[in-house]
Amino acid sequence: MAGKLLAISDLHVRYEDNRRFVEGLRPESDDDWLLVPGDVGEIFADVEWALRLLAGRFSTVVWAPGNHELWTHPRDPLALRGEERYRALVEACRGLGVLTPEDPYPTWRAGGAEVTVVPLFVLYDYTFRAGHLTQEAALEASYEAGVVCTDEFLLHPDPHPSREAWCRSRLEITEARLAELPAGRPIVLVNHFPLIRRPTEVLRHPEFALWCGTEATAAWLRRYRVVAAVYGHLHIPRLLTQDGVPHYEVSLGYPREWQPRGSAPGLTTILPQPALVA
Repeated sequence: MAGKLLAISDLHVRYEDNRRFVEGLRPESDDDWLLVPGDVGEIFADVEWALRLLAGRFSTVVWAPGNHELWTHPRDPLALRGEERYRALVEACRGLGVLTPEDPYPTWRAGGAEVTVVPLFVLYDYTFRAGHLTQEAALEASYEAGVVCTDEFLLHPDPHPSREAWCRSRLEITEARLAELPAGRPIVLVNHFPLIRRPTEVLRHPEFALWCGTEATAAWLRRYRVVAAVYGHLHIPRLLTQDGVPHYEVSLGYPREWQPRGSAPGLTTILPQPALVA
């Protein structure tokens, strides 16, 4: 039996119930891949623990960083900031055999289909905001409403002057790599943040959309042959389709979010879906 391309994000393993959930994750076959688009945890050692466990069970594990992994948390003995922290996470993943946005993009194969899996790290740039507001006004409104992402205090952009500047740098790096892909190659984009604004329209606090992505990534869905986009961050697991591209939110989320549903969500199957890869 050919393996599947499975996904789950926002494991937040500092919560004991989530940690037990991760301990119970298993592939359906020896050939299954697992996509993990971020927010495994805030503490470096917790991220390593979870990815080591998963890498030992799944044929291939592909990780993209979430905002929580990039935090310089006061309880983390590894007090790295910004790029330095991200690079340390990448090196830890490489030591575990986990693929990252800095590695060659892998090819998933099943039933004669070949799809390139593209893990992304592009952050956000505060462009998911009401059209009439400047960035400064939108941030001011968020602070006044008391809806402010913890990133403002713990996610440091060093050596970049701002998080949006870091985002711009990551966009340039990623666009250059995407341009090198063979024309017409089917790809799966894997990012912590949604690649289009639409998923944020159901947020209970719409001000939080500022910390949820960048308008720049929507163009990639039209420019390339994207057969699926996989993301997390919002803790609202669902499937949306826009312009023929399915967008899968694959978050587990916090126990207080998934436990009232009666059970934790399972792994989401991204591929095979013959209608998408034909």
